[in-house]
Amino acid sequence: MSVGLNFPEYSFRTRAIEEKKEIFDEVRKSWVSLTPEELVRQHVLRWMTEVKKYPASLLAVEKTIEVNGLKKRCDIIAYSKSGKPIVIVECKAPDVKITQEVFDQAARYNLVLDARLFLLTNGISHYCCQLDHSVKAYRFLRELPAYIST
Repeated sequence: MSVGLNFPEYSFRTRAIEEKKEIFDEVRKSWVSLTPEELVRQHVLRWMTEVKKYPASLLAVEKTIEVNGLKKRCDIIAYSKSGKPIVIVECKAPDVKITQEVFDQAARYNLVLDARLFLLTNGISHYCCQLDHSVKAYRFLRELPAYIST
């Protein structure tokens, strides 16, 4: 069920309740509304766990964080075994372009989380950046690195 997304083909558990479609989130262990953004998020989660080998137990989905006094939800955070955020993922629906505004949103989240990497995706286009503390800048990577046990 990739529906034109730039991810491997995955099958997901889905259901319809009174015409409302839902998808089972294996990380949250719950049914969630199947929106275009959620489909992207579920593909990213599956790709991170199956291809990039991030342990599902170290992933948080739609984690609430506080940014400048406002409550925000970060789509996916991957943690190290010591509990430090190492990757922030911001997912958008396929019809939403990854713009400077989306990049800035992830950067604001990262001011709070201080992750080394972040991934921005709409399921079609993916942008991965690494924070370089020595020059206080981000550099773009070709792809998200595989999980390394830390």
